Amino acid sequence: MATIFSKIVKGEIPSYKIAEDEHYYAFLDINPLAKGHTLVIPKQETDYLFDLKDDLLAGMMV
Repeated sequence: MATIFSKIVKGEIPSYKIAEDEHYYAFLDINPLAKGHTLVIPKQETDYLFDLKDDLLAGMMV
């Protein structure tokens, strides 16, 4: 089942893209805590963040 984040990555839901590569997508938060609040998400859909492979998770944190 597609989540809101997978729909954003596919372009089905509009977003203000900050950066993108083959593994990650970064965009401005719709309800920011501060000006420029950016979310970075993996393009690989997963139920639990820590189910991602270690290298993919580490790359997102850098």
